[in-house]
Amino acid sequence: MTVTLAEEIMLLSLDDESGAAKEKQSAAWAVAGGILLDLVLAGRVTVDGGRLRVADKTPTGVPLLDERLRQITEWTGRKSRVPKVTEWLTKDCHKAVKATTDSLRGRGLVRAEQRRILGIFPVTRYPEADGSVERELRDRLRAVALGGAAPDPRTAGLVALVHGAKLHRVAFPDVPRKEVAPRLEEIAAGQWAAEDVRRAIRDMQAAMVAVMAATMVTVVS
Repeated sequence: MTVTLAEEIMLLSLDDESGAAKEKQSAAWAVAGGILLDLVLAGRVTVDGGRLRVADKTPTGVPLLDERLRQITEWTGRKSRVPKVTEWLTKDCHKAVKATTDSLRGRGLVRAEQRRILGIFPVTRYPEADGSVERELRDRLRAVALGGAAPDPRTAGLVALVHGAKLHRVAFPDVPRKEVAPRLEEIAAGQWAAEDVRRAIRDMQAAMVAVMAATMVTVVS
């Protein structure tokens, strides 16, 4: 089963048993970034100089990506200037999480459970329904991050998003961050894809750092 980068990040962040999201805010930025990166890899959008442009409106055939492509096309079309990728990530991150979780449910990888916090506040959790995809995903990440295997372009892109959003603990829960971060940085900076894709990754990493920092300032204030 082929899953999107956003779905892979979501699987990493959801607790298998409780269905609660770990590193919720950071994961949200990475999920939105994962959708953008898949669209970049598919040649549908470009991210260059921190700006987001639509290059090709043709659907990819993947509903999760195509709905975001439609929204980005409409959104950028209303702008008087080429918008910053940070604007889109800020606008879409939480909606992207909902759309990605719904996609995982549709694929039968997670299930929805209604619960109440303190017996009062209703919440929806998404525990694991089929763990085969996540197991393969984690094995692949460990092979490239800890085993020295050469990553394919999509895995390298996933690593770059995980590293940029500082999701080391959800991707490698049993490995101290200081032991895995240098290898993730090496992969993210490597010659694993065309230069335009590497520029897009660098721009999205910078965008995620910027929006996460802004969020922290807002919370502290």
